[in-house]
Amino acid sequence: MQLPNDYIIAPDPAAKRLTRAVSGFDHTGAEVDIAVVEERPLTIYLNRQEVVTAMTIGDYPEFLAVGFLRNQGMLADDEEITGIDFDEELDVVVVRTASQTTFEEKVKKKTRTSGCAVGTVFGDMMEGLEGLDLPAAPVKTSWLYALARKINTTPSLYLEAGAIHGTVLCHEDRPLVYMEDVGRHNAVDKIAGWMFLNGVTAEDKILYTTGRLTSEMVIKTALMGIPTLASRSGFTAWGVEIARQVGLTCIGRMRGKRFVCLSGAERLERDVDPDSVPDESRKSGRKGKT
Repeated sequence: MQLPNDYIIAPDPAAKRLTRAVSGFDHTGAEVDIAVVEERPLTIYLNRQEVVTAMTIGDYPEFLAVGFLRNQGMLADDEEITGIDFDEELDVVVVRTASQTTFEEKVKKKTRTSGCAVGTVFGDMMEGLEGLDLPAAPVKTSWLYALARKINTTPSLYLEAGAIHGTVLCHEDRPLVYMEDVGRHNAVDKIAGWMFLNGVTAEDKILYTTGRLTSEMVIKTALMGIPTLASRSGFTAWGVEIARQVGLTCIGRMRGKRFVCLSGAERLERDVDPDSVPDESRKSGRKGKT
């Protein structure tokens, strides 16, 4: 497959395993066949410890597993991963490390005491923000306009079937890695896993997402070390508060020439006249809903 816009990884809407054709009826009563996104469970293990079962479209399970563990603080920056085993039949992925991580015993303790290890993971993510100060990376508005135009016209499952979220790792005005999933957090974790396994630095990157800029999206972006987060969608108040706390540039409601920056506006370099940017037609862009 030839990748559009020089992506390193881009969606493959034609991948048969990710969608299926389902028959139904439209508003006129006519029979129609539409592509519907698949959803399947993926159980993630850290060495011998089962950590979580996530619902996912099923692509890039290794990246998803490593990214999830990384974003939850279960893998340190210098963690040595000795193997990643994926069993497609069982929908299980096992991430193996050279030595037992400190988190394995922590997860076991939570499982024994509450029956739900993941329910307390959010607090652990918040702990990871203590003392975090992201680099004050400049952001040119010309980059934002170019990225929105390229990403919104990239063939994707979102355009093909809807009911899915997309997240894109970018450098300046170039989209690099475009991941999709039924959950926006899964898409972010896939990118985090790809970055970790390929030793990709974060301080000069932009993360673009189709989803809302919630507290968890902001936290994941910050923990990845990415200084800029942009979205077609809106914000939550807590997400903005955390973004300001850690110095994350947070830009939302990006459509055509319009956007809103609620954190890090001093880092924007307005190098293009918005009136020179075509506005986005309401009929253009993505079909379907996330």
